[in-house]
Amino acid sequence: MVWPNGKTFAFTVFDDPDSQSYEAGRRVYSFLLELGFRTTRGVWPSGAVRLPNSPGETCENPRYRAHTAELESLGFEAGYHHTTRHSSTREEIIRGLDSFRAYFGHDPSSMANHYNAEAIYWGRARLSPPMRTLYTVATLGRTNGHYFGHVEGHPSFWGDVCRERIRYCRNFVYADVNTLAACPWMPYHDPAKPYVPAWYASSEGSNVTRFVNTLSEANQDRLEADGGACIMYTHFGHGFVENGALHPRFTVLMERLSAKNGWFVPVTTLLDYLRRQRSDMTIAGRQRQALERRWLWEKIWRGTS
Repeated sequence: MVWPNGKTFAFTVFDDPDSQSYEAGRRVYSFLLELGFRTTRGVWPSGAVRLPNSPGETCENPRYRAHTAELESLGFEAGYHHTTRHSSTREEIIRGLDSFRAYFGHDPSSMANHYNAEAIYWGRARLSPPMRTLYTVATLGRTNGHYFGHVEGHPSFWGDVCRERIRYCRNFVYADVNTLAACPWMPYHDPAKPYVPAWYASSEGSNVTRFVNTLSEANQDRLEADGGACIMYTHFGHGFVENGALHPRFTVLMERLSAKNGWFVPVTTLLDYLRRQRSDMTIAGRQRQALERRWLWEKIWRGTS
């Protein structure tokens, strides 16, 4: 892949807001800003009105909201992680997206599902037969009947709204630091999941331990040598800041990565660039099967997300 401005590889992050405090978020993003990274911060645009299923700040907090808007003005991206920290109805989802637009001046371009009822094509619906059956067996059916964002007639259905207002949705997460090698067709449209305009994959970094393992020195060097692209999946609220201090291994690795000749842009910027390189975004059955087979194998045997 040829990257803009003579860069030799690409790197970015989609950060889910689970467990992230205002103070910890400021600490992480100040560090990324200083190093020259521009990434995507997933947000919940609305405050909780029922029992939350996760801790973490929402845009109901004016300081958090202002900080996210400030980050956007500096080149970061605000992404979408559903309406709030619990399941929402269709009407609540639309109001949440309207709030996002009011806060940031645009609809979200990129999103990542949270474990809410409105998660779209999630749980066993991430896969097609026969991988769907294997997933159900491997997970003991724990996600059956939990996710309805794509199910017309359900109170949490919003698939048509997603298709109209959001460009990219995250699906498979792989152990490989080179996300583009694991999912060479991204961003792709899957005709079997018509409510999502385009999907992207990510590399495993759901907490600080997994993040630093994926971004080890050897993996950084391989990503650079391969001319690849990494979209890290993470929660900066999961261990990256302790007692006000950044995790030391995270600090060392990000400083090392920043010194390389990487293209450090938000998720949507990277995906828009990849999209312009392709004449057809639609994947065929064999491509879908390859993505599903690898993801399911890694999830079962390596515990990826």
